[in-house]
Parts: sequence; C-alpha cells; structure tokens
Amino acid sequence: MNHMLLTQILESVAGGGLGIEAAKKRLADLAMEDIDFAHIDHHRSLRKGFPEVIFGEGKSVVQIIGIMERMQLQEQVILVTRVDAAKAEQVSARFPAARYDAEARMIVWQSVPLPKTGLGTILVVSAGTSDIPVAREACLTADAMGNEVKSVFDVGVAGIHRLMAHKPLLEEARVLIVVAGMEGALPSVVAGMVKRPVIAVPTSVGYGVSLGGLTALFGMLSSCSSNVAVVNIDNGFGAGYMASSINQA
Repeated sequence: MNHMLLTQILESVAGGGLGIEAAKKRLADLAMEDIDFAHIDHHRSLRKGFPEVIFGEGKSVVQIIGIMERMQLQEQVILVTRVDAAKAEQVSARFPAARYDAEARMIVWQSVPLPKTGLGTILVVSAGTSDIPVAREACLTADAMGNEVKSVFDVGVAGIHRLMAHKPLLEEARVLIVVAGMEGALPSVVAGMVKRPVIAVPTSVGYGVSLGGLTALFGMLSSCSSNVAVVNIDNGFGAGYMASSINQA
C-alpha cells in the first residue's frame, strides 16, 4: 500500500464515493497479507517509501507469481531479484508489462512510469566487464526507486587511465557505487578522488585466493578512504537501495 493509493481511498471515503465497509475491505491487508507460503509486507511502502522486494532465488514460479499478483493490487512498482531466464519467461507471460534484464537477473514491473525524485545522479562504476551483472543489478534497483542513474564499466586499476577519462562524471555524481572483484582496489581509488559517499560492492569474480569475493570484501573494508561503505558480496541490489536512500534524503 503506497501513499498515493491510501490517499485516494481516504479521499473517496471523505467525499462519499466509497463506503465505510468497502474501505475497510480495501484496508484489511494494510499491514500484511498471509498467502500461505508468504506473509507479504504491504505496509513497507508506507513505512520505508518502497515496497517489499522479492528475492527470486529459491522460490518457485508459482510462488513468485502468487506474491506479485497480490502486490500489484497495491503497488506501482515490483522488483524481483536473482531470477533465471526460465522463471522470468513464465513470470513475463503472466505479467506482460514486466521487463526482464538477463544480465542483472532481475524483473522490474511498473504500472506507470515513475517520476525521478532523487536529488542528484547515482553513478555506477564497474572495475571489469565480468563485474557488470552485479553493477546492472545496482543500476536497475536505483532507477526503479526514482533516481537518475549513469554507469561506467570496465575502468579498473589495471588500466587506471580509463577511469581518469570519466573524471567529470565522478565529480558530478551525488552518490557513487563501485563494483569490483579480484583484489577490490577500485572503490578506494574512486573515493580518494571525490567528496561524495562511495558504496563499494565486492564481487565473487577472481581466481584462487580471491576466495569467492572475500579478498575484495576485506580489501574494501580495510580502505584508507574514509568515504567508503561496503555491502555484501555480489549485492548489487543492496548497493542500489542504499544509494537511493542517500540520494532521496
């Protein structure tokens, strides 16, 4: 239940267009709705400004569709993360308006195009091409939450001149998300160049002692640049959400 829909219901009651009993029925699931395999948090939009996001990994197609069917009655936007192409095809058949990004493994459904309400630009930077799937997840999340999002890919420290070519973009952004695997050095470099918050995202990209992203994570947590904050390994969604929270504040 978002603020716009709640306002419409209350105005309809006040204006006599909607009866008390009808309003009570529409507000019955204001807090949450039990559909057996899920308790949908319909109140999250009112509480946090954005609806519950569906984590698709481990859920069946029936479960994803079931949750979306109930959410679309009360929300203008629905995100489903970590969805493979086979599941996405079936979900899209049920929701033709849903858009699937295979690289990010994310489904975005919107009832109407949402306005951009962020105060500035969120810039998403990836160290390597192999980091793009996680970076794309961050891009789509921040965009769906009402932000202007720009991206620069494959500008890691192995060829730092590539990053320097985009210095104006780095300096103009209000929030930056920097995605890197291997040794995870890029967020420190970027943060040393700008005064804005930098959200670092370690990825599981790398050989041997990269340890599935732990080396990048430890490197980012040990950054000497004081404007760096770190999210979990491969958590592009979390980075996009946090960047939006900062940009909307």
